[in-house]
Amino acid sequence: MDNKSNKKKIKTLTKADIYLDLYSKIGYSRQRSADLVNSVFDIIREKLCSHYNVKLSGFGNFLLRDKKARMGRDPKTGRGLMIEERRVLVFHPSPILRKKVNDK
Repeated sequence: MDNKSNKKKIKTLTKADIYLDLYSKIGYSRQRSADLVNSVFDIIREKLCSHYNVKLSGFGNFLLRDKKARMGRDPKTGRGLMIEERRVLVFHPSPILRKKVNDK
């Protein structure tokens, strides 16, 4: 049996979908819903850019990690190259979210 036929298709949620959900559930105008969603994302983005970790209870944590410079390898040529130090953003879902996603 083909494994692909047993898997559910994973859909994508967009900011526009969130606007429309707020519009239909709370009754805000579409513009007010869009402004609210954009404001929340702007705040999260600003805090991350200001080197804050963002913790959203019941959802998860956006954590900033500093990676040190290291030697890497070019997969095409096999030659060694230096990978510069950088900051990366990682997401760790909360146990509550993880449980809800995995419940069937």
